[in-house]
Amino acid sequence: MASIDGARVAFLVATEGIEQIELTRPWADVERAGGTPVLLSTERGTAQGFHHLDKADIFEVDHAVEEVNVDDFDALVLPGGVANPDLLRLHEGAIAFVRDFVASGKPVAAICHAPWSLVEADVVRGRTVTSWPSLQTDLRNAGATWVDEEVVVDDNGPGPLVTSRNPDDLEAFDRETITLIEKARS
Repeated sequence: MASIDGARVAFLVATEGIEQIELTRPWADVERAGGTPVLLSTERGTAQGFHHLDKADIFEVDHAVEEVNVDDFDALVLPGGVANPDLLRLHEGAIAFVRDFVASGKPVAAICHAPWSLVEADVVRGRTVTSWPSLQTDLRNAGATWVDEEVVVDDNGPGPLVTSRNPDDLEAFDRETITLIEKARS
């Protein structure tokens, strides 16, 4: 595994509806590679994880998204879950953070339903992405090329964009995300 010693990686979620494995597995892999994951949400407090439709663990939020700046981080990870990105789409501060992060040229990674946040931020035009299959029309309507692949790394923008379809793709998703963070820091 690549080494990202000292990298600060933002994980942006809503306060509920997060597909837990899409938060915890990348989080653990970032830590194993030497990075520091930081949980951001639409407000301070806690965020509710889910195992598909069943409530799972509760996570302490480190910062509300309005309390931080893109410059504080080396990369952004957007976990999925159906409700999580749908709620994020309604939060102007979260979408502004996503838009600014993509514009910064730093790596951004989104899995499953998380590309809805990318659609709302209007940052997929001209990019090739994947996602949970039900998002393909939304992504195409937003100007992206949608493909059904385990992981897609698109460099056709200010910075690299990593997308994957679902939790079965987490190994490839995490590997590509960490590799891009390492490259961006070297």
